[in-house]
Amino acid sequence: MRMRRLRENEATRNLIRETYLSKDNLIYPIFVVEGTNIKREIPSMEDCYHYSIDRLEDEIKELKSLGLNYILLFGVPDKKDEFGTSAYYEDGIVQRAIKEIKKIDQDMYIVTDVCMCQYTSHGHCGILDGKGHVLNDETLEYLSKIALSHVKAGADMVAPSDMMDFRIAHMRKTLDDNGFSNVPIMSYSAKYSSSFYGPFRSAAGSAPQFGDRKSYQMDIANSDEAIREIQLDIEEGADIVMVKPALTYLDIIRRAKDSFNIPLAAYNVSGEYSMIKSAVKSGILDEKAIFESVLAIKRAGADIIITYFAKDIAKIL
Repeated sequence: MRMRRLRENEATRNLIRETYLSKDNLIYPIFVVEGTNIKREIPSMEDCYHYSIDRLEDEIKELKSLGLNYILLFGVPDKKDEFGTSAYYEDGIVQRAIKEIKKIDQDMYIVTDVCMCQYTSHGHCGILDGKGHVLNDETLEYLSKIALSHVKAGADMVAPSDMMDFRIAHMRKTLDDNGFSNVPIMSYSAKYSSSFYGPFRSAAGSAPQFGDRKSYQMDIANSDEAIREIQLDIEEGADIVMVKPALTYLDIIRRAKDSFNIPLAAYNVSGEYSMIKSAVKSGILDEKAIFESVLAIKRAGADIIITYFAKDIAKIL
C-alpha cells in the first residue's frame, strides 16, 4: 500500500486519523488560596493563577464557556501543623471552595486532590515518626478523613496522591461506610519521584522541608513496579488509575493501557507545562507544540488527561 496517497490531503488524513482529543478528556487544575480578591499569576507557571474563593466565579465561567467541565482542585492553606489537620476541617480551604463552585455552577465536575503535603509543616505526605520517616498505616486514617470531608462538601470524585500503601482500600471503606459508595476514586497509582514537579511545589507550597519523597514515590528507573502498583490499586477498589508525570512516562501509560481494562488518567505535570510554555513564548517552539504534546499522551493510551494546557487545547478544538 502506498500510505503517501492516504496523506495527500487534509480530508483523507482526517478520515483515517486514529487519535482524537476531546474537551471531555481534559481536567483542568485550579489552585485556591486564603484571602480575598486574589487572582495572582504563579511565577513558575505562566497563565496559571492562585485564586481566592471570592474570585472563582470568573474562572469557572470561563472554563464553562470553553466547554471545559472538569476541574482538579488544590488548596493552599495558611495554617499548617505536623499532622495536616486543616486538610479535613469542615471550613477548610478546599471544602469552602467546593461549596462555592457548586453555587456558581452545580454541573461543574469537581475532583479533589487528597494529600497532606500542602497542609503539613514538614511538607511530607503523611504522619512522621521521631526520625522523620513516614508512618504508612497511621497516615491512612488522616487521608480517609480528608477524602470524606471533601465528599461531604460536595466533591464528585477524590484523587489520593500520597502513594501510601493500602490507602485506596481504607478510603473506599470509609466512603462506603458513610453512605458515599457511588463516589469514585481516581488513584495516583504510578506516581514517580520526578524532578518535573518543581513549579507545582512552588505553587502549592508543598516542597518537603527536609529529605525527599523517594521512600513512597516511585523510582524513575522502574517500569515493572508501576504495573504492580496499578494492579494493587485496582484490587483495592480504585475506579480510575493514573500515571504521573505523563510526557516523560509515555511508555508507562502504554504499558498500563495494554495491561488493564480500566479508565486510565495521566497527569501532564507542571514542569512539562512550564517547559513547553516557555519555549513557545520565547519562539523556540511553535504554539502547535502544545497540541502535539497533549495528543501524544492520548495516543499513548490515556483516557483522561489532567493538564494546565486544557484552556489552550479547548481553544484549538
